[in-house]
Amino acid sequence: MAGAQMVAMDTEHLKVIYNKTTQASLAEYVARCFEAAIRYHEEHFHYESKERITVILSDMGDAGNAAAGTNPRNAVMLTISPMLLAYETYPADDRVWTLANHELVHIVSLDQPEGSDNFFRTLFFGKVTEKSEHPLTIMFGYLTTPRNSSPRWYREGIAVFIETWMAGGYGRGQGPYDEMVFRSKVLDDSRIYDPLGLASEGMHVDFQIGVNAYLYGTRFITYLAYAYSPEKVMEWVSRREGSAKYYASQFKKVFGKSLDDVWAEWIGFEREFQADNIERIRTYPITSYRDISDKGLGSMSRGYYDAEIREIYAAVNFPGEVGHIAAISVDTGSVRKIKDVKGPALFTVCSLAYDPTEKKLFYTTDNYDFRDLMMLDPQTGKTKRLFKDARIGDLAFCKADRSLYGIRHFNGRTTLVQIPYPYEAWTAVYSWPHEEVVYDLDVSPDGELISTAMGEPGRQVLQVLSLTALRGGDKTPIAVMEDFGKRVPANFVFSDDGKYLYGSSYYTGASNIFRYEVATDSLAALTNAETGFFRPIPMDGDSLIVARYTGEGFVPAMIAEEQIYDVEPIAFLGNELAKTKPSIREWRNTLLSTVTIDSTTTSESPYSALANLKVESIYPVVEGYKDYPAYGLRFNVSDNVYIHQVGLTASYSPNTRVPDDERLHLSFDWKRYDWSLHFKHNDADFYDLVGPTKTSRKGSSLGIGYKRVLVNDSPRHMDLNFDVTGYTNLERLPDYQNVLVSDSFDQLLTGSATLSYSNTQLSLGAVDQEKGYKWVLNASSNYVNERAFPSTYGSLDFGFPLPVHHSSLWFRSSAGWGGRGRDREEPFANFFFGGFGNNYVDHGSAKRYREVYAFPGTELNEIGGTNFGRLQAELNLPPIRFRRFGFTYLYLTWIRTSVFGTGIVTNMENDTYRRRGGDLGSQVDFRLTLLNHLRITASVGYAAAFEKGRKATDELMFSVKIL
Repeated sequence: MAGAQMVAMDTEHLKVIYNKTTQASLAEYVARCFEAAIRYHEEHFHYESKERITVILSDMGDAGNAAAGTNPRNAVMLTISPMLLAYETYPADDRVWTLANHELVHIVSLDQPEGSDNFFRTLFFGKVTEKSEHPLTIMFGYLTTPRNSSPRWYREGIAVFIETWMAGGYGRGQGPYDEMVFRSKVLDDSRIYDPLGLASEGMHVDFQIGVNAYLYGTRFITYLAYAYSPEKVMEWVSRREGSAKYYASQFKKVFGKSLDDVWAEWIGFEREFQADNIERIRTYPITSYRDISDKGLGSMSRGYYDAEIREIYAAVNFPGEVGHIAAISVDTGSVRKIKDVKGPALFTVCSLAYDPTEKKLFYTTDNYDFRDLMMLDPQTGKTKRLFKDARIGDLAFCKADRSLYGIRHFNGRTTLVQIPYPYEAWTAVYSWPHEEVVYDLDVSPDGELISTAMGEPGRQVLQVLSLTALRGGDKTPIAVMEDFGKRVPANFVFSDDGKYLYGSSYYTGASNIFRYEVATDSLAALTNAETGFFRPIPMDGDSLIVARYTGEGFVPAMIAEEQIYDVEPIAFLGNELAKTKPSIREWRNTLLSTVTIDSTTTSESPYSALANLKVESIYPVVEGYKDYPAYGLRFNVSDNVYIHQVGLTASYSPNTRVPDDERLHLSFDWKRYDWSLHFKHNDADFYDLVGPTKTSRKGSSLGIGYKRVLVNDSPRHMDLNFDVTGYTNLERLPDYQNVLVSDSFDQLLTGSATLSYSNTQLSLGAVDQEKGYKWVLNASSNYVNERAFPSTYGSLDFGFPLPVHHSSLWFRSSAGWGGRGRDREEPFANFFFGGFGNNYVDHGSAKRYREVYAFPGTELNEIGGTNFGRLQAELNLPPIRFRRFGFTYLYLTWIRTSVFGTGIVTNMENDTYRRRGGDLGSQVDFRLTLLNHLRITASVGYAAAFEKGRKATDELMFSVKIL
């Protein structure tokens, strides 16, 4: 956004920041939606805010989304692209209105202050954000915004629940996907997690990962409203006078029972409720099926069947494997991995199309960013990128002329595009207005028609359109099927003769397969599923391939194509709530029509980051300097978009053992997205109080840095960093605590340039990167006493997964040159190595032994040399996850063990000074979660080091990493 023409529109409650060139008209509607939502929440939560909520519009991704935060300021980042509506996991309604209602629930439920909250916000001049450099901010953050210390299921559950009823009961709180998930759990007699198990394990090992927070949270809160009352729910989640700070304490205060006890009540109720739904479905015969695969494949894209080789092509993503395109044998069920998908999307993985004649697959990468369009040979695995950042998805292949069609997302709108063979350019066919979203595209075999699902506020239809008419600007459909009401017509595809469209819908509450005859406008139900059938693939004869939902994700299955005439609807918990607690119907937000942009806008002007700099917070700090404590204050300043971030820390060491001229400690930093400035005087650091690694230094330094992002194409990243820093009154080298400077100088000028690249990936459920590579090249120079000491080093890491899920093997290498042999006694010409490097309490990397300068088993900086070569092999074992170990405010999530061995050689060119050493060690990491959202890593490590001609040494390391 830095290079865009940013404009700030101030309203009564908001500051809407957007790109004036492309987002002006949408920004006005966004302002109306958010104003209507916040006015609603003021009434229902009794919410009052002293600050405007910053709403930032962004078009930096192809999947609509939003994120809200309250610390240090209330802000919402809104990605304006259409939402991904796969499997009806998100309501196909007005996305801006839905997101406004949802995200502002986050703001008001987490930000709403009471009593002592206001006192501490005044004391600290704002809300405090937790910073690892100053651990006391963990306590200050809780004192200023205590409801931030709540689990994700609580945050998302209450937001989805209220969002649903603000829309009159339409939304995920009455979502058929949610019903299917819990119905499947009861049908399979599988685990329904308790609150601790959900946060510790359930949101990390399931193919739906974080979506489980939405599913469980919404379901539990709906149960609370049903079993108790909606008013009790609001009393629990509102921070009102007399309420408890901690969400779980407030729960017991309101409901008179512990959260665990009521959650257990809900699980018992849920099993009975879904058992009744299963019996409802079984009122009529259940559709028989034959699973093709013997396991769930997690998320699944549209599939294609190649009858010649009897394989299904689909993209899948399940725990233990990186998302990929696979070939699935319909005879054996074997799954052959063809190609990893870069940037897979949840539920759909990617958009996929198939040319059955030339045997070529087309797919998208970077599915949450700007999508690339790729072509793939499924037999060889060779790929070709057709378009970079084309932003095209919903791919469909036209057999008539080999054209590829797709839906492009740009500036919040959907556009049908055609990519004629040989796929060198694309052309726009038709663009729909912002409020109309088309998706689930298919092309008729003769290339004359397309089918799409089309959503607009309050209406979902399946439509068939003429491509010739669309090219002439006429979007009038030749056929429209509206029989599904507000349920989405999903995944409809043409039959080989073009007479029928096959797709799915939750029309009766469970997702079933339907056949639509275009000529007669007639609809036939084909299945009665206990869980849900999706993504039909018509086959020759009387069979269909479908994706069957299971707890492990989607399973390709075979069913017979037979029309059925009776299907029993299921019950929805949300509907039962509305029946028994009719007051919930009065929650509908009708304020949008009363908000006009003219009446609510107070000003509009170009956004100036400097003019909008404001104090975030001021709070006390404790730091360490030469083993002694120092006490002071930290000042934080930033603008609404965080283009400029300024910090100043001033502290003082009262201990008389600290020389008078070293007692004052200052640290100033200014950061922009590219430039940074830093100044330190007698630099102090909290973590110097709690461990052997010391970063505090006597003297002053002033430096400037520059960062240029060369590649930002996740998971590929390349950065170029420059830094120039001057030091005065030095006592020890800035980077090596155990290396003293000589009496002949106390000033130093350093300059460095670092080029770094990474391309690493991890699978669902992993706790660390599992495959890929990364490298670093650094060139630097130290200028002392009118002499320069140049040096350079590089590192290369390479790893790959092992057959056991979430285990990997990595090789980490590095080498450097720092000076000639005659400079051997000069510290600025040497590299120094030694130790794990972790403090007892730390905020750096927990895996410090991976760093270039680490050598566990020896003392810090013990090994030195003007040049070096270092090689490390590391085996990462699978994590052991814990379902319930701890309390709601502190619990153990996983334990992971790593084993490593390192070899090093320094002064390679000289037999006299050459040093060769090795070490062998292991580290066990314990991941804990504090206050539901703060990560703590406790580590225990041991290593033994050995070197020819020297006595073996060892090292035992204990460390707790904060945040």
